[in-house]
Amino acid sequence: MVGFDGDGHIVLRRRVKRDRLLAQTANMPACLIGMEACSGAHHLARALQAQGHMPRLMPPQYVKPFVKANKNDYRDAEANAEAVGRPTMRFVPVKTEAQLDLQTIHRIRQRLVGRRTALINQLRAILLERGITVAQRRRVLERELPGILAEDRNGLSPRIRLLIEDMRTEWHELDRRIEALDAELVAMARTNDACRRLCEIPGIGALNATALVAAVSNGAAFSKGRDMAAWLGLTPREYSTGGKQRLLGISKRGNTYLRTLLIHGARAALPHLAMRQDGLGNWLRKLLERVHRNVAVVALANKLARIAWAVLNGSQPYRAQAAA
Repeated sequence: MVGFDGDGHIVLRRRVKRDRLLAQTANMPACLIGMEACSGAHHLARALQAQGHMPRLMPPQYVKPFVKANKNDYRDAEANAEAVGRPTMRFVPVKTEAQLDLQTIHRIRQRLVGRRTALINQLRAILLERGITVAQRRRVLERELPGILAEDRNGLSPRIRLLIEDMRTEWHELDRRIEALDAELVAMARTNDACRRLCEIPGIGALNATALVAAVSNGAAFSKGRDMAAWLGLTPREYSTGGKQRLLGISKRGNTYLRTLLIHGARAALPHLAMRQDGLGNWLRKLLERVHRNVAVVALANKLARIAWAVLNGSQPYRAQAAA
């Protein structure tokens, strides 16, 4: 712990064990406390708020420039104390327990989906080594697998057949667990007012809506929709100098999971939206005439992120004419 007075002079330098930290801060007068947004930071911030303090969470990459000379624990704490007092510092909103619960469901689902993808890739590799190829897409392999196992003259040994059957059972179990989490997220989206309003936006379903609410709550951390789109990494990366502006591809910063969901949602909604006879449809058709389809998908995801911020921040339902 490193403490500054009103003039920025160090008045406190102390090493505190983890289990004694809250007892130490309980005996201190209410003050501004800066911490890096890392694992456990939201729980600690809520505990400090209950004690009357003003905790502020900061992205670690914004704190690092304040670390002087060689890195050690005291200089890390001093860097946090200096960074939290900067008027231009960007802070991470403290998540509620409900937000963390919702975020945890998404993270567990993401891990299960990754396990299923790895299992399917391994299964395809095993079959390919025996000269058996199956067309792309998960559903195609799932449909063809029973016929492959029933065929006696495809070169699969009895042991490999048993292994493939075991992998197939594991695949079905992963499907069941993912579907159960999907059903839970859909049920939560139906009971949450913010999620219901988000689901009215084309390209945003229960999965995207619950992930957005878990990550940004009401979007108050951003002053405008472009700021949230930039936080999601959906805006161009800039490398300008000497008065010459140079815009590159999207920055891909921030929440990768949310950006992926928004892009998948935009890809699914693009054909329908491009046929609409309104401002949004006209904009998409003109965009598709001059850029690649994938570029148009990312541009639509950017627009969906801005619309989502407006719906969350303004407590207003989605209106197609206003979006156009």
